[in-house]
Amino acid sequence: MKKFKKFAVASLAAGMLVLAGCNTESTSSSEEELSSSNSSETKTEETALEPITINANIDADAIIQSEGPYGESAVSATTLELTVEDIEKIKEGNYTAALVMHYAGNDWSNAQINGLETTFEKMGIEVIAVTDAQFSAEKQVSDLETVMARNPDIIVSIPTDPVSTASAFKRAAEQGTKLVFMDNVPSNLTHDEHYVSVVSADNYGNGIAAAEVLAEELGGEGKIGVVYHDADFFVTKQRTEAFEATIQEKYPNIEIVARGGISGPDDGLQVASAMLTTNPDLDGIFGVWDVPTEGIVAAARAAGRDDLVITTIDLGANVALNIARGGSIKGLGAQLPYDQGVAEAILAGYALLDKETPSYVAVPALTVTQDNILDAWEMVYSTSAPKEVQDAIQNN
Repeated sequence: MKKFKKFAVASLAAGMLVLAGCNTESTSSSEEELSSSNSSETKTEETALEPITINANIDADAIIQSEGPYGESAVSATTLELTVEDIEKIKEGNYTAALVMHYAGNDWSNAQINGLETTFEKMGIEVIAVTDAQFSAEKQVSDLETVMARNPDIIVSIPTDPVSTASAFKRAAEQGTKLVFMDNVPSNLTHDEHYVSVVSADNYGNGIAAAEVLAEELGGEGKIGVVYHDADFFVTKQRTEAFEATIQEKYPNIEIVARGGISGPDDGLQVASAMLTTNPDLDGIFGVWDVPTEGIVAAARAAGRDDLVITTIDLGANVALNIARGGSIKGLGAQLPYDQGVAEAILAGYALLDKETPSYVAVPALTVTQDNILDAWEMVYSTSAPKEVQDAIQNN
């Protein structure tokens, strides 16, 4: 049995301070004064540079429970760093990057993109495209072909389907583009030969967190359902595996009596509705991530089951508001997508510098409940929680 460990984490620290020099032209300036001014500006730029790491407040000693797509042990993202010298070398290359997303319509994706764009800007790397495949493998292949016409030095992507997209990603690698993956790896692509690294959250740890919250809310007994991702996606498989293993091994009086698979984020309502119709005495349901879990909440409400206990993974705005208001969702295991984006950008920098890269990197898990939701939001997104969420906490 894998033991659950809650990770104590503090609020995110601010990013790098950027100082801007001011150029002043004067027809009366002497060569000596111009030389002095240029020297001063150079020193200002040099002192403005700082090493790039993920959030320094994330527990560097946190145990990563997840394994990589090929069973690799995880390297913690807290160990990654670009030095000032590294950054200066990367800036000299005038590199470009493209972000080829599987889906860009949720808080998780937006936070990843924000972390990537912010970090690439510090590295002097221009992001020339951000695409949204809308969970369509065919569209993602088309997006890749369009992006590759612009010859980016780096592509950061999360494959929508590891089989259908594999050939397109392999062609990109063969053209010399550095590939960094989020969460999933295309079939038959290998580390070093085809891609730089894959970065994910500790999805196994987050699955454990969701199970622990649900079990505590149920008092260690009851009947539950599991809404899982019916796709070849190793990180969502890990979440479900961790949730179910934790329930079965630690809570013998909680019985998993129903399982339903979703193929996309909009399937939660239909699957949960069918589950509650067949099993009207369910006490709880686990949803594999936040967006389909919103559908589970809607299904419970339609069935008159506001007492249903729900847990999930990913701290989206809607589930955060539900938790803050004391709704059906009692807690979740959260990824740290902004820091995952920072880690992906750092690894791209490693590749540009011909530095050795680990095949699998993970960011520690975070347990979120009503008690810590405001701090957790700031930790996840590097910004304050939405006003609605703050108001809901104050009114509860």
